[in-house]
Amino acid sequence: MHHFADRLTNRISQLSNPTVVGLDPRFSQIPEFIKAAALIRHGKTREAAAQSILEFNKGIIDAVCDVVPAVKPQIAFYECYGWEGFRAYEETIRYAQRKGMIVIGDGKRNDIGSTATAYAEGHLGQVAFFDGLVSILDTDALTVTPYLGSDGIKPFVDQCQKYGKGIFVLVRTSNPSAEEIQSQAVGDHLMDEHVASLVESWGREAIGENGFSAVGAVVGATYPEEAKILRNLMPNQLFLVPGYGAQGGGAQDVKPCFYPNGTGAIVNSSRGIIFAYKAKEKDEKSFAECAREAALEMKEDLARLF
Repeated sequence: MHHFADRLTNRISQLSNPTVVGLDPRFSQIPEFIKAAALIRHGKTREAAAQSILEFNKGIIDAVCDVVPAVKPQIAFYECYGWEGFRAYEETIRYAQRKGMIVIGDGKRNDIGSTATAYAEGHLGQVAFFDGLVSILDTDALTVTPYLGSDGIKPFVDQCQKYGKGIFVLVRTSNPSAEEIQSQAVGDHLMDEHVASLVESWGREAIGENGFSAVGAVVGATYPEEAKILRNLMPNQLFLVPGYGAQGGGAQDVKPCFYPNGTGAIVNSSRGIIFAYKAKEKDEKSFAECAREAALEMKEDLARLF
C-alpha cells in the first residue's frame, strides 16, 4: 500500500507524461458499431447502453494505457443510466487498474459526519460487510468539494491515510461562472485563495516521499494568472488541471500549475482524446487509434514546456 502521490508521480515519471484521460462517454458520440453490437445482445435496454459505454472505455484504455498514467471517469455519465450504468463505472475502474493505470474518480463528493464517511469508505476505502470489511469501488483517488469545510474533508483524508489513496479538492474550476463564487473577496484574498490555504493545511500530515500530499487540488487551465498564486499557496499539492483542449486551455495556460522541473500537476483532456475520431473526421472504427494519436499529441505539446 504505497502513498498515492508517490504512485502517481512515479507513474508520470515512468511515462514522461503528466496527463490524464477523462472518460466522459457521452452516449450519442459513442461509435454506432459498438452500440449496434450491444443492441443485438441486450435490445433497447439500459443494460445495452451500459455495455456500450464499457466497451468504448475498454477500447480507449487499451489504446492509451502504455502512454498515459491515469484515467478520470466522470461519474455523471454512468449514474445517468442507473445501476447498470454504475456497473459500467465499476468495471471501468477494474479494467483500467488491471492495465496499470491510476484511476481518479470524478464524483465531486462531499457531506458531513457519517454520510461523508460512507462516501469516503465506498469510493476509497472499505465498507462494513457480513464477515468484515470489503473494498467496493476502490478508486485510487476521488474529487471532492470543500464547501462544507473540514468536517466534510477529514473522513476522506482518513481513508487516504489508511489505504494509500488520494483526493483532489476543488479550488479553482475551469467553468466561466466559477468567478461568481471563487473570485469573491474574503478579507484580503479571493475565495479560491482562502480555500487553497485550507487545502494546504488539510494535506500537511499526508505528504509522501516525493514531497507531494495525498490531498491535491483541482485548478483549472483557464485561469493561468490565478494558478500562479495558487501554486505558491499550495507548494505540496498535486494539481489536477481540467480545461485543456476542448474547454479552451492550452499548454502555456497550464504551465503555472507545474514546477520548473515539470512536476506538480497532471492535466486532463476528455473530449479531445476520447472523441478525437470525430475531430479528425476519421471512420468510427478507428476511434481507439485516433484517441492514442491525440494522447501522444497532447504529451508532445506539454513536453515543450520544460
